[in-house]
Amino acid sequence: MTAFDFLPVSREDMRARDWYYYDFLIVTGDAYVDHPSFGTAVIGRVLEADGYRVAILAQPRWKDTRDFEAMGAPRYAVLINAGNLDSMVAHYTAAKKRRSEDFYSPGKKAGRRPDRAVTVYSKLARQAFPDVPVIIGGLEASLRRFAHYDYWADRVMPPILADSGADLLVYGMGEKATREIARRLARKEPIASITDVRGTAFMSESRDKCRFEAVECPSFEDVSADKRRYAEACMIQYDEHDPVRGRAVIQKCMGKYLIVNPPQPPLTTEEFDRVSALPYQRAPHPMYEKEGGVPAISEVQFSIIHNRGCFGACHFCALAFHQGRMVTSRSHESVLREAEMLTKHPDFKGYIHDVGGPTANFRRPSCPGQLKNGMCRGRSCLAPTPCLRLDVDHTDYLKLLRKIAALPGVKKVFIRSGIRFDYLMLDKSGEFFADLVKNHISGQLKVAPEHCVDEVLELMGKPRHEVYVRFEEKFKRLNERYGKRQYLVPYLISGHPGSTLHDAVRLAEYLNRRGVQPEQVQDFYPTPGTISTCMYYTGLDPRTMEPVYVARDPLEKAMQRALLQWKKPENRELVLRALKETGREDLIGYGKHCLIRPGAPARGKDFSRKTPKGSGRSAKSAPKGRGGAGGRDKKTSPRKGRRK
Repeated sequence: MTAFDFLPVSREDMRARDWYYYDFLIVTGDAYVDHPSFGTAVIGRVLEADGYRVAILAQPRWKDTRDFEAMGAPRYAVLINAGNLDSMVAHYTAAKKRRSEDFYSPGKKAGRRPDRAVTVYSKLARQAFPDVPVIIGGLEASLRRFAHYDYWADRVMPPILADSGADLLVYGMGEKATREIARRLARKEPIASITDVRGTAFMSESRDKCRFEAVECPSFEDVSADKRRYAEACMIQYDEHDPVRGRAVIQKCMGKYLIVNPPQPPLTTEEFDRVSALPYQRAPHPMYEKEGGVPAISEVQFSIIHNRGCFGACHFCALAFHQGRMVTSRSHESVLREAEMLTKHPDFKGYIHDVGGPTANFRRPSCPGQLKNGMCRGRSCLAPTPCLRLDVDHTDYLKLLRKIAALPGVKKVFIRSGIRFDYLMLDKSGEFFADLVKNHISGQLKVAPEHCVDEVLELMGKPRHEVYVRFEEKFKRLNERYGKRQYLVPYLISGHPGSTLHDAVRLAEYLNRRGVQPEQVQDFYPTPGTISTCMYYTGLDPRTMEPVYVARDPLEKAMQRALLQWKKPENRELVLRALKETGREDLIGYGKHCLIRPGAPARGKDFSRKTPKGSGRSAKSAPKGRGGAGGRDKKTSPRKGRRK
């Protein structure tokens, strides 16, 4: 593998190909990794397959335009993304502390991209190439396409097109939209006239530029001044994000109009197969070797993505608003070709680490009517209770896993995470669950109960807690039946809107009863484009406009988080204070049900003015016993009347 196998990153690379011009420059905040899990690689290879010359500018310096100008101006457009993460999430923890590492940069070195990378890069591209169209896309642009609450600035910010000055925004999974835009630019069509492409957004002097049936949502000025109007806008934007029934959404902003066209339909299986078969090198560019490579590749190098989309619609997750709620999947033949390719890699040890992604066990639309009528407005397929029309079947996924496992050179095929346990429990056959336990778990299975209080779970868009309890118990029985010692690793969130200090105590009590001791927990992180972030900012559930409790005080947030790691000595003072404030001194003592022992609190930091350092997403745990599900304790005050 040499630099010539990758898309060019320098004039030297261009000369080696006898290029005296190129068509598109892709600018990204990540290091250049040529792998189908990285949007830059996907869009680059898709354009290359259509006959365009594509160059990559990864993590350019942003103090001036020299890096942008190094390869000269592209013929058609500069395409800009921040990378696989929002640049602010890449840089800061939930406690707004600067991260010391960046797994998407060579050698994990932090600081290789600017804050708000899309906006910074767009302005530099415009400065470097005044006459070249600037098109933004990727996760950061997609989730900031409307006026949005920005957690780090603690204010509502205008649509990213208004801030960045870009000509066009591609949102969601951008292959189809980007190909159409490229064809029209190649025909010398002005960028200002490309206003009718699905899955794109643009700024206009007039709402009359909209080419689709449209609905108007509250303006940037309205949502900045009135939280109720912000919540109304959030639901309009969410409800119209549907490729079948969705309309364009217009939002007035500073005398202009943001026009967001309806989404593109998801890739068909045939299209998804073609994208997956492009000549990815499945590795970071060789230029990073001297810096230690790019750590992010280790998570995906021997994993396979077989689907896109999610009808689970967790409110704190941006997946549904980015990839969409309509699931599409690759053919068995396509996945098997990729698996065979992995077996030939020199570092392959016989283990496929993951076949899935965020929604591993989704391989089909949620119901037959979805393809004709779109997703139901104002109704989730799974939570808080499953839709009666939900089509539950793991047969195809099971067949796929068995085919992969039968390939020469493959010892084991694992599923690390992404199993939607509530969907799994609806499968009356039970065959997939049994096979999962017998063959596809490498010691631990990561699942996402998130909490144990039903009122909080409902606000999260998650199923009721009893569903997880039944799943946990069945998992244990199957392990006993097959002689396995495998553990569940629960993902948990502290401080989500709706979670009170009393609720955090109940979660700690439940974990203690089950013998689960999380090593890491995730503080709720209000990222752009999610319903949960809307709840956090407005104090309202945008679906009902009912008030929602939000823990904003740093001390309370610290206590909620500490309760989930009650055994850590450094958390003792916070846990003790939380138990006293909630009237739960019954959990202080020597009994099995107690969280901490009595005695003088240890000297520690002053948490009254500071929020402790942020944490990771996973929660390593091993069940050490059984206990009943936590119930609401009688000392918990009514939910009404609590501080908002």
